[in-house]
This record gives sequence, C-alpha cells and structure tokens, in this order.
Amino acid sequence: MLFSEARGRKVVSIATAQTVGKIDDFVVDPATHSVIALGLKKTDSGNTLRWWAIAAFGADAVTVTGAEKITDADEQVAALTGKDHRVLGSRVLSTLGDELGTVADVDFDPTTGEILALHLADDQVEGVRLVGVGSYAVVVQAGRA
Repeated sequence: MLFSEARGRKVVSIATAQTVGKIDDFVVDPATHSVIALGLKKTDSGNTLRWWAIAAFGADAVTVTGAEKITDADEQVAALTGKDHRVLGSRVLSTLGDELGTVADVDFDPTTGEILALHLADDQVEGVRLVGVGSYAVVVQAGRA
C-alpha cells in the first residue's frame, strides 16, 4: 500500500463503529525501516495512533478497538515527527553523498508497517536501505536502486 493511498483514510473504533480520526501523516523509524505510528487529524483526543494499537489496516479504513488508543505522541514518536522527519517530498541521498531523486511515494506493508520501497520519479529504493530521515534529506545505503 502507498502512503498516498492511505492518507485521509478514516480510523474507526470497533467498539462504537464511529470515526475517531483520519490519517494525516506517517511516523517512520529508519532504524527499523517501518511505520511506528500514524499522525491523525479530526480526533477528540490526541493526534497519534501507535502501529501496535491498530486492529487492522484495511482497504477502506483503519480499525482500532476504541478511541482511547489515540494518544499524544510519546517521546519516541515525538522525536520522529514534524516537518524535519517527513519522508514524502524529501530529497534522497546515498551514504556516498549522491543525490538519487525525491521521494514521490512510499510503499509499506499494511499488516506490519514495514517500509517496502521509496518511490522516486524514475526509480525506487528498497525500504531496507533506509538509513536516516532528517531536515535535509532521506539517506539510503549506497548500492543498487
């Protein structure tokens, strides 16, 4: 599944069958090459849904057992959020300092949150090559694209 396909998707409580938020952003941990949380908007409480709190990530909605699963970002998530940690639209540099392009989209596994690939304009980079995400660029291990 692509970030572009999932952004704006409703988060629904299984307990109440009510929409409790909408996906606004993805919190990526480069150390684990995965999405560790979702940034949400239009919630009654916090703005963060940890990946482990998701009941299911379906084609039409993300489900959670209840709205209480949506919280404020903890220290780990907060350290990986904000404009300095956004993957989409960031330039991509290899560990050798070569610019490879700009991230147009990200392919991830909706079951595990694993980053499968970074999609560039004319190429893609395997998710396991992700090394870091910062204000200047996304850095990937040098090697084959």
